[in-house]
Amino acid sequence: MISSFLNSTIWLDVEEWTISWTIGGTNWFPLLESIHVIAAAMVVGSILWVDLRLLGVAAIQYPIKTMSRESLPWAWGAFAIASVTGVGMFITRAASHVLNPAFQSKIILLMLAGLNMAYFHFKLYKNVEHYESTTAPSIQLKIVGSLSLFLWAGVMLAGRWVGHII
Repeated sequence: MISSFLNSTIWLDVEEWTISWTIGGTNWFPLLESIHVIAAAMVVGSILWVDLRLLGVAAIQYPIKTMSRESLPWAWGAFAIASVTGVGMFITRAASHVLNPAFQSKIILLMLAGLNMAYFHFKLYKNVEHYESTTAPSIQLKIVGSLSLFLWAGVMLAGRWVGHII
């Protein structure tokens, strides 16, 4: 089922869209790529500070709830920009990207990072005030923070490899 989806002719059809040709055949592609890299760095950078706070290694006087609330809009805004630019680049070579192991890894790692973030925000975040008064973060917060750092580093590395594996 997955194999038939990945090998579907729909991906070749996507590459034939006018916008795909416009992006792939002009300076739009390097422009989108540049914006994508900057936006991805902003996503990881804004999440990095929350992760380091969850690990108890940076900004320990800064409340987790405040840090999360202030950085989340930046992360989501940058993620939206990275998503739009990423789709723009994807459609120029959709058929090869869906079969690219680096691209597949990036998508899987993105989903896992999203699940990790959802776990933090919908499960642990409810009781985060409890952790503010303790000097050492709980093991759950450390795991979530560590996992986030690992997953986002993987997203960035896999994304970097997408253009090199054809």
